Amino acid sequence: MSDPSNPAPASAPAPALRGKIALVAGATRGAGRGIAVQLGAAGATVYVTGRTTRERRSEYDRPETIEETAELVTAAGGTGIAVPADHLVPEQVRALAERVDAEQGRLDVLVNDIWGGERLFAFDKPVWEHDLDDGLRLLRLGVETHAITSHFLLPLLVRQPGGLVVEMTDGTAAYNSANYRNSYFYDLVKNSVLRMAFVQAHELKPHGGTAVALTPGWLRSEMMLDAFGVAEDNWRDALSTVPHFCISESPAYVGRAVAALAGDAGLARWNGQSLSSGQLAQEYGFTDLDGSRPDCWRYLVEVDGAGKPADAAGYR
Repeated sequence: MSDPSNPAPASAPAPALRGKIALVAGATRGAGRGIAVQLGAAGATVYVTGRTTRERRSEYDRPETIEETAELVTAAGGTGIAVPADHLVPEQVRALAERVDAEQGRLDVLVNDIWGGERLFAFDKPVWEHDLDDGLRLLRLGVETHAITSHFLLPLLVRQPGGLVVEMTDGTAAYNSANYRNSYFYDLVKNSVLRMAFVQAHELKPHGGTAVALTPGWLRSEMMLDAFGVAEDNWRDALSTVPHFCISESPAYVGRAVAALAGDAGLARWNGQSLSSGQLAQEYGFTDLDGSRPDCWRYLVEVDGAGKPADAAGYR
């Protein structure tokens, strides 16, 4: 089965994660799928969760399924296990934790990538004009789900030192502190997740655990590619209409970032920090599928934000 998040040769060897147990919450597509596959490429056993299965689709009504993600994990060299779960339903997440406990007895890596809000926020619409139901739903999907997941899964992760929690967000702490992020509700969600990582870092430290916030750059997710009418193998065709898309990255890139973190014996040095895929590529030496190292957040400030013509030279 082919997929743009499948592993390809990188300039740095994949970390050895054989025997590690990971759970990627929200792994149906996008960054979650890319992360799950790259953890599998490093040999991990990866539980993947989401609401879309081969029997039932979420309100996104898209074809990607968690079963497909699990199969990609296994094809990459790991063991993929698909578990349907709505992370807004505590009973389902409790059952998920109980299953992981019964089957593995521990958890080494938890990736909170639950989102589901692309169709709920309106760009540049102030809070008093934004649809309130959509905004509140966005908060539940992007914040409440992460809290529920950590509540039930972290007891497995703190059983032994060395556990890693990755809170997936959009934007680094530095970028988000200086920039309005799309809308009131979107901004609030993505900055809340940054704070979640900071708080969990404090709570995990006595147990030898590490929590970080991680952002991809401009992600070539399945939905993004569809929106621009391109695929992973011809994504550059979109540059004629969206020039700054030149800095975009595949889901495999942030996946390799998580795998590198999970395989780092000195992981604790990152505890509580806000990180990006581009930053970690420089640190660990991995690349995107095309062999480049996109540095999106620096590009957004120095090129796009500065009103310069699109040009990724020196940024990937």
